[in-house]
Amino acid sequence: MEKEFIKRDIAAVMLEMHRYFPVITMTGPRQSGKTTLLRHVFDRFPYYSLENLDVRRFALNDPVGFLTQHPEGMILDEVQNAPDLLSYIQGMVDENTEKRFVLSGSSQFSVIRQITQSLAGRTGVLELLPLSYGEVKKQADEKELDNVLLTGFFPALYAGKNIPGLLYPSYVKTYLERDVRDLLQIKDMMQFQTFLRLCAGRIGSLFNAAELSGEVGVSANTIKSWLSVLQASYIITLLPPFYENTRKRLTKTPKLYFCDTGLACYLLGIETEQQLARDKMRGYLFENFIVMEAVKSRYNKGKESNLFFYRDSNGVEVDLILKNGSDYTAIEIKSSKTYHPDFETGIRSLSSLLKNRLTDKAILYAGDFENDTAKIKLLNYKKMNILFP
Repeated sequence: MEKEFIKRDIAAVMLEMHRYFPVITMTGPRQSGKTTLLRHVFDRFPYYSLENLDVRRFALNDPVGFLTQHPEGMILDEVQNAPDLLSYIQGMVDENTEKRFVLSGSSQFSVIRQITQSLAGRTGVLELLPLSYGEVKKQADEKELDNVLLTGFFPALYAGKNIPGLLYPSYVKTYLERDVRDLLQIKDMMQFQTFLRLCAGRIGSLFNAAELSGEVGVSANTIKSWLSVLQASYIITLLPPFYENTRKRLTKTPKLYFCDTGLACYLLGIETEQQLARDKMRGYLFENFIVMEAVKSRYNKGKESNLFFYRDSNGVEVDLILKNGSDYTAIEIKSSKTYHPDFETGIRSLSSLLKNRLTDKAILYAGDFENDTAKIKLLNYKKMNILFP
């Protein structure tokens, strides 16, 4: 029996943008649900995938004929495969303000660069990541935490269309390595695979290109180039450090996370919940999970990331900082089921720096005891959304 459509939080801002922009552009990783969402929300528009060779041939040979087939508009998927269409779309929406186009693409590099050049001021741009915890809360709440981390959040897993043990190996082979090969023309994929797995082992750590360079056997510049492609392909995200003009010495190096914990578990060779429960990376994977939920919360509202971490020269750290205007929220993330007073150390240090601008302080952990009235709230991770404005 086919499962019902999973409602996506980003749909509301997408429809609002549709009122004001003649073109909507959605980017995001492959298999994050872009096509399903666009076809569901804009079901009155005909859909064309530009990965289809026949469709692409028609579009490139007769762009005007292709784009004028439907007077009201159309959905064009994987638009990076036919970038010349964007100039024609620009002319058409300028001439007819009622005409609408909905575009999607899986590579932030190519799509955004081309959109910026051709459709500046004419398109609203959104980024769709895999499902958020809140979007599948009913199913996710029934799972043990280790199962949540191991499964990840690609829609096919929650729609009953695939399982992690099959999806992630195929994802790496079919999409990731193909996209990377196209963008970088890598000859030695073994080196790149080593780099991927080393990155997975550095989740929640400061990104160090020189260190990775020595372990992989390529230059630091190559490492940076590979990383930029993984960011553009929505595989890895870098969390910038919090930094203000202050006498206190703070780190200026970003921390590395994966956009999906299920993919990270696969790259780490973690195949079962029992294995994950004993793995030294479990705490970092939990941290990764919460950080990405904060990122998804922002993107699903059509907003850019306002997220940082804090670390001073003594190694005192706060895992996640949310900027709200001139105020901040500090969140410490712990996979433990038991509270310990040491969890508050970083938040207290940051509080002495920001004083009354640190308006909300919380510890998110895996335990059941909660205290949401304390100066530093103690919350189970399932309540994380109340901290994300």
